[in-house]
Amino acid sequence: MHLSSRVKGVSESITMQLNDKAAALAEEGRMVYNLSAGQLPVKPPQDFIDKLHQQLNFLKSYQYAPVAGVGELRKKILTHHARERRLGPAGEGLDVLLSNGSKQSIYIALGALIDPGDEVILLAPYWVSYPEMVKFWGGIPLTVKSNVFDAYGPSLEDIGRLITPRTRAIIINSPNNPAGVHYPATWMRGLADLVKQHPDLWLLSDEVYAELAYFDPQPSWFYQEDAALLERTLVFGAISKCLAATGLRLGWTIAPPSVVQAMGRIQGQATSGASALIQRALVEYDFAGIPPFLEPVKAHLRRASDLVRAKLREADLHNVWYQSHSAFYFMLDFSRTPVFARFQSEDGLDKSKEICQEILERHGVLLVPGGDFGLPNSARMSLTMEEVPFQEALSRVVKYLQDR
Repeated sequence: MHLSSRVKGVSESITMQLNDKAAALAEEGRMVYNLSAGQLPVKPPQDFIDKLHQQLNFLKSYQYAPVAGVGELRKKILTHHARERRLGPAGEGLDVLLSNGSKQSIYIALGALIDPGDEVILLAPYWVSYPEMVKFWGGIPLTVKSNVFDAYGPSLEDIGRLITPRTRAIIINSPNNPAGVHYPATWMRGLADLVKQHPDLWLLSDEVYAELAYFDPQPSWFYQEDAALLERTLVFGAISKCLAATGLRLGWTIAPPSVVQAMGRIQGQATSGASALIQRALVEYDFAGIPPFLEPVKAHLRRASDLVRAKLREADLHNVWYQSHSAFYFMLDFSRTPVFARFQSEDGLDKSKEICQEILERHGVLLVPGGDFGLPNSARMSLTMEEVPFQEALSRVVKYLQDR
């Protein structure tokens, strides 16, 4: 049976393979600590849940929503974003498209912007789906690398060297999944200066973790340095992280109206509008409830980040540590640890998957291999687990890293 060349080129998720392995170990009676989670282990705010309940009584909650989204919610999101980012009048000329999660938002945006052969610059470590999305639309992903010594901040000079007449877009993910950092204001200022030299570039700003910075200074963004950049910027957001609602699948794109209209044409032929129930509940929900809801979440993440630092220093793994300060994650660089000596070989291939599989089988801790994030010989560790089991899981991982 024939399958398209597009689907044959999509990489299989190693995360799903390891999750299956973890489930099998658990069924055997093994204790498994899952540090792969990209979601909060709590329910959304009670007020939002109440709004969902209320909307169950209305017929419109069960009917098609407009393809671009409920107009009142689109305006509300745009107003909220302009206020939070201090955009002033610059935010008035933008539009919003609501989709089934920010993943769909980014996927449709790339479909609207790039042609086969166009280049898209990714900043590693990057979210695993970016390169697959680019390739699915016929684009060519190009990677700018970073490392633990720079706290995974990509070099602006390296970005500049990659830009050619074929470069169509740069994807910026700050706060960053998987590194758990947001790029500093000086970096954002430098990016703004750089891209102003290339007026045909689109800038895709994935801001799904924007509200989840737990150490100062807080995040800032390049278009705050020059509002004119909003004319070629797409901002992506969602309720998945800030409202602990990954399963409700509601995300959005804030962009110039022409881009929103183009994306809407694709969405209209693919999925139509996002969930009417979720949209109408969000119309009624007060976004001012998000910061107080996230305060205990951010306090937990601060404690987990401090614990990682303490455990790594105690184990004399100083060169693995960096300061995470946003999102849910910390990247472990295996290549800077004693255990990596057992995996080094002349082929120079990424050993992330083998190391993560060994950690799971020997110590019952599930991590996400870093190779698919564009960071070979590493792993993403989630900080969302409850404190006591997280301490035990972290101790097991650190013990493993010390093993020669």
